[in-house]
Amino acid sequence: MLSKAQIKYIQSLQHKKYRQKFGQFIAEGDKIVQELLADRRSVQAVYATREWLLDHRALAESAAGIDIQEIAPPVLKQLSSLSTPHQALALVNIPPPSEPVLQGHVTLVLETIQDPGNLGTIIRIADWFGIRQIICSPDCVDAWNAKTIQSTMGSAMRVPVIVKDIPGLLTANEHIPAYAATLHGENIVQTPKITEGLILIGNESRGLSEAVLKLCHHHITIPRIGQAESLNAAVATGIICGRLLL
Repeated sequence: MLSKAQIKYIQSLQHKKYRQKFGQFIAEGDKIVQELLADRRSVQAVYATREWLLDHRALAESAAGIDIQEIAPPVLKQLSSLSTPHQALALVNIPPPSEPVLQGHVTLVLETIQDPGNLGTIIRIADWFGIRQIICSPDCVDAWNAKTIQSTMGSAMRVPVIVKDIPGLLTANEHIPAYAATLHGENIVQTPKITEGLILIGNESRGLSEAVLKLCHHHITIPRIGQAESLNAAVATGIICGRLLL
């Protein structure tokens, strides 16, 4: 049975400052918790309903060293940030920060992405296309936000998210090709496929900043046929990756 102090601690991880302070985040959802348990390395604890534990008995029994507790649905609702909680929630250690390896790789670089669903979907897209790292500007939404984690559908622990100053990164790595997604660039249909480079995606409403655009070697765009003003940032990322990587 969870104590009041444990419940308060888990609830505190819904806030970025406490995730940063304690180095842990919450992952909610059946598929995500299953994937984390199968990986095991970063999971501290799992809190789940009796029904979930019975359905995944073999997985739970194989997770040696992980604190797995049965909790009642009302308690799970207290811990969850969702209006309709799932049946399982994991407490996970945030991976230690790492330095990006840009040479010989394609890297997604995100500037001021604000929507956690967009960031989570972009992480999932990176995982799909085999992109090994994502770099975010310091003002992007937190990668360990519960909604971000849920949107990754289990990809969060496979694709490191590294926070860096984007203009500084581009200046220090000017030998690496940088492709800026804009509304008025070169048609991506005519852009050769790449095996090394930075693909830059900007803020959902403003796009990339002028400071970043000036430092990019290539400005690329998805040709528009209809009348939509713009594309969702995650959708645009998927289309660009599909064109430039496959």
